[in-house]
Amino acid sequence: MTTLGTAIIGLGAISGVHLKAIADLELTDLKAVVDIDENRARQVAEEYGCDYYTDYKEMLKRDDIQVVHLCTAHYLHSPMAIDVLRAGKHVLTEKPMAENIASAQKMLQAAVENPNVQLGVIFQNRYNAPSQRMKQYVESGELGKLICMKGIVTWNRTAAYYETEWKGKWATEGGGVLINQSIHTVDLLQWLGGEISSVKGSISTDSLEGVIEVEDSAHAYIEFKNGATAIFYATNAYGRNSPVEVELVFEQGTLLQRGDSLYLDQDGKLTTLEEPVVNTLGEKSYWGMSHELQIRDYYEHLLAGKPFWIDGPEGFNGFRVVMDIYESSRTGQKIVYNGAEVAL
Repeated sequence: MTTLGTAIIGLGAISGVHLKAIADLELTDLKAVVDIDENRARQVAEEYGCDYYTDYKEMLKRDDIQVVHLCTAHYLHSPMAIDVLRAGKHVLTEKPMAENIASAQKMLQAAVENPNVQLGVIFQNRYNAPSQRMKQYVESGELGKLICMKGIVTWNRTAAYYETEWKGKWATEGGGVLINQSIHTVDLLQWLGGEISSVKGSISTDSLEGVIEVEDSAHAYIEFKNGATAIFYATNAYGRNSPVEVELVFEQGTLLQRGDSLYLDQDGKLTTLEEPVVNTLGEKSYWGMSHELQIRDYYEHLLAGKPFWIDGPEGFNGFRVVMDIYESSRTGQKIVYNGAEVAL
C-alpha cells in the first residue's frame, strides 16, 4: 500500500492526537518531529521511532517527507504553512488557520501559488456523528425549513492555562475563547446554516480581567441568506468544562446536541439519534474523537489525487466569522456580508 512520509511541527498538547492518528493509519509513515525544545523532540522521536529536528526548515529539505502537520502556536501557522507549501509539501494545519485576517490571506495566497500541493485545515468536529447527522437533516429537508440555531460553549480556563507564553495575547493567540476553544462551534453553525448575510457580536473579559489581554466570553447573532438565524455564546468563565450544546429548529422538529449525544424532538416525542462514544484518545475528552477521521480523510484525498474538502478557502469560512465577531465588538456595528466583500 502506498504511504506518505509525514512530519509534525510542534509537540504541545494537541500533537498527541495527531501522533496517535498517524501511528494508527496505514497511509502514513512518520519520518520526523520538530520542536524548539530539543529534549521534548528527542523523547517523542524515540517513542515513535523517527528523526527529530529543532529547526523545521532543515526538515523541509527532506525529499521523503510529503506531508507536514502544524501543531504550533496560532501566530506560527501562516509563516510555517507558507514555507511548507513553497517547499512542495502538503500541509494540514490545526485551527485556527492564523491569528488574524492578513496572515490567513497570505496563507491562502501561498496555496494558490503552489497548486501541486494541498492546504488542509483541521475542523474535526464536522466529522462527529451528531454533526454529520445534523448536516444530513439540513440538506435533505426531511424536517422542513431550518428556522434557527444556537451554539453554546461553557468551559473553564484558569490563569494557569495562560502561563504558556503565546496564549492570552492578541499578537500571538489572536484572541481568547472565541478563536481558540469555541471556533469549532462557530464553524459548525456556519457550515450548517449556509451563506451568511450578517454577523453582530461582542466580547468581554469577565473572570480573567487583568490576567489576559483577550476575551474569556463572547456572544453573537448571525443571520443567514436563507432566512435562518443563529445565536452563539461561549465562555471560559464557567466552573467546569460542560458539554457543548447545539440546537437546530426546523419547521417539523428540533435537533438537540449535547456533547456526543443527539436527540430529535418531534411531536412531543424525544428520540435518541446518536449516543456518546468511548474516548480512546488519551487526551482531553472535549476535543472529540474525530481528529483521526479527518486526518485519514485528508490522506485518502491526497493519495487519490483529489482536492480535500476542508481546504484553505473552506477553513477560512469559520475563521472569518470569528474575525467578524471581533470586528463587530470593536466597532459596535453589524458586519454585513456582500459576496466576497465585507462592509460595515
